[in-house]
Parts: sequence; structure tokens; C-alpha cells
Amino acid sequence: MTLLHRICQLICHAANTKLYSIYKAGELASAGSGFKVEYPLHVYHGKQIRIGRNFRCHKRNRLEVGGGSGSDVRIEIGDNVHMTWDSHIGAIDKITIGSNVLIGSRVLITDHMHGQIDAAALSLPPLERPLYSKGPVRIGDNAWIGEGAVILPGVTIGDNAIVGANAVVTKSIAADCVAAGNPARIIRQLKRQ
Repeated sequence: MTLLHRICQLICHAANTKLYSIYKAGELASAGSGFKVEYPLHVYHGKQIRIGRNFRCHKRNRLEVGGGSGSDVRIEIGDNVHMTWDSHIGAIDKITIGSNVLIGSRVLITDHMHGQIDAAALSLPPLERPLYSKGPVRIGDNAWIGEGAVILPGVTIGDNAIVGANAVVTKSIAADCVAAGNPARIIRQLKRQ
């Protein structure tokens, strides 16, 4: 591959990304300046999703709000948030992500599950169980969610918290802490200078 060919590829990719970003921003309730996403980004009920400035999103991510297209916003993402590859944010209640958050690859952030864990739900196949939320999810400013992490319903991740790779967060994590494991537990308190 010649240098000229590589330069042409980069220019075409940048132009395609810009056009695709404009198209996807139009599916949302709002998207701030500097909104940049790579193909494909799957958006469901985008008019219930608000995203701040300088959002960056790599390939094969999904932003999904369950239910109809009502006017109340269910996913809110702050400024300067970066999602890497293959992640899924799914809400039927509310998910709030602060500013300056880094979300690694293959992360699941959800405020719901397929049915409650009871005899009535277990009598149905999982796909037929009604979606059930145990509460909203909130991720604070400057948080870092490691690759493969799972953030489950009713959880708050505090400001400046770090969630380790492949952690399963079932309970809230305080600000300025590092959490890891399955289920995730605090393994370190961060100290400011």
C-alpha cells in the first residue's frame, strides 16, 4: 500500500465518520458539539437519549431505551465521554453517566433484567418475561469502567471511581475507590495529593 493510498483511506474514513455522526446525532434527543461515532452504532428510542459535548464512540456499540418513544429522557451522558468497542447501555428506568468518563470494550450497563426472580417469572421462558428494573444507574464524573465490566440495576458509581476489568458491580461503589471482582468489591481507596 502506497502512502498516497493510505492517506486517501484516512480521508475517506474521516469523511464517512463525520457524515455518519451527523446522521446518528439526528436520532437522539440531543447531542452536543464534537459528537463523533463510528459505524455501526445501534440506537433504539434515541429521542429518549441526551448526550453532551465531545462524545466519542468506536464501533459496534448499542444505546437502547426500552419501551415507547415517550418524552422523558432515560439515558443521559455528560461531556467528554469515550466508549470503546462492543458495549451496551440499556435502560427502562434511567441511566446517568457523568462527564469525563471512559468506558472500556464489552461493557454492559443496565438498569433492568428479564423478569423478577420468582416462581411466576420462572414459569416463563426468559425472553417472554416482562422487563423489570431494580432502580436507576448513575456513574459519576471522571469514572473509568474497565473492559468487560457489568454494571447492574440500582447501582451508583461515585466520582473518580475505577471499576476493574470483568468486574460485576451489584452494589454501589463510593467515590475515589477502585473496585474489582465478581461480585465487585472495593480493593483500594484513592488518595488525592
